[in-house]
Amino acid sequence: MMDDRYAKRGVSSGKEEVHAAIKGLSQGLFPKAFCKILPDVAGGSEDHCNIMHADTAGTKTSLAYLYWKETGDLSVWEGIAQDALVMNLDDMACIGCTTDITISSTIGRNKHLIPGEVITRIIQWLESFRENMAAHGIHLYPAGGETADVGDIVRTMDVGYCTFARMKRSDLLVNDIRPGQLIVGLASYGQASYEQTYNSGIGSNGLTSARHDILHSRYRDRYPETYAPETHEDVVYAGSRAITEEVLFEEGTFSMAQLLLSPTRTYLPVIRQIMAHCRKGLHGMIHSTGGGQTKVSKFITEGIVRKDHLLPVPPVFRLIQEESGTNWREMFQVFNMGQRLECYVDPEVADELVSIATSFGIDARIIGEVIPADHTGVEIHYNGQVFHY
Repeated sequence: MMDDRYAKRGVSSGKEEVHAAIKGLSQGLFPKAFCKILPDVAGGSEDHCNIMHADTAGTKTSLAYLYWKETGDLSVWEGIAQDALVMNLDDMACIGCTTDITISSTIGRNKHLIPGEVITRIIQWLESFRENMAAHGIHLYPAGGETADVGDIVRTMDVGYCTFARMKRSDLLVNDIRPGQLIVGLASYGQASYEQTYNSGIGSNGLTSARHDILHSRYRDRYPETYAPETHEDVVYAGSRAITEEVLFEEGTFSMAQLLLSPTRTYLPVIRQIMAHCRKGLHGMIHSTGGGQTKVSKFITEGIVRKDHLLPVPPVFRLIQEESGTNWREMFQVFNMGQRLECYVDPEVADELVSIATSFGIDARIIGEVIPADHTGVEIHYNGQVFHY
């Protein structure tokens, strides 16, 4: 079982202890909003609010380190910076915040293993990302940050960002997910018009499982710094693949690094257009990260979210399932499975929203609907099976 392997690796896909620790704390002005929304502490206006978010690239940094040591390719660290930043930006975008965002970084490294050229690559990447987003009307403002040499507590590298914005409350999107709404799913894979290369769709969730279940045991002895010594040996690099090998699928041939290290796609340019053209018929937006296709369960107001026409599962997730033997029910609970953004809309605007996504080169379609029920939940249909959450 995946949960058992996660426990042996010292992590939790459901973050049960974290949720228990914050139980009872304020959920902000609008509890159903995808991000916590605060009063306008910065300006004192009743018409405005503040949003602050913090996140990291997670254990994907360990995978990037392994690949960098094997190949010497510094560009992999640019992808890690994107992973960390997008996990903040796209969460904030789900409440309608798509521009004028202040950014601060926190980087912790083991100086014995991570040289200055890696830090330079991460920090300089931000400028090119900012320029790319500015071309779509999205303005990001760097506010510096902290880069610390903390080798006693960080085995390789930890990359995180904190983001802040002030916006009008009238511009907020607060989830109100109810029966009668259609669900439009946007693909996490492929190549968007604002991306330079193919994106596998892996994102930044479930990488502890992905890297250990896929990669060969040779890396266990070669790079012991990429995992905690307390981890059970039988779940450390227990797969059969090399990080540098190529894998053939029906869709084509992909490198293992491309599959596992594709930077987390930002949907900001798409969401900005969705908010401009479909806002009246848009009732919810979910960034399907931790919790995968069940993430929405925390934000349903009424009814069952039924997903019965999902986008195709891309190669990277099929590979993870094959190598790990994880059942499909758990796969949908941990990974985005090919669609990392979903919108809950009135039927009248569904086609327009799909059209906006495809104009950016992103596959999209109606993947389901919210149906009446006397309780809330998520129902996923896949290959003749129905999974209830």
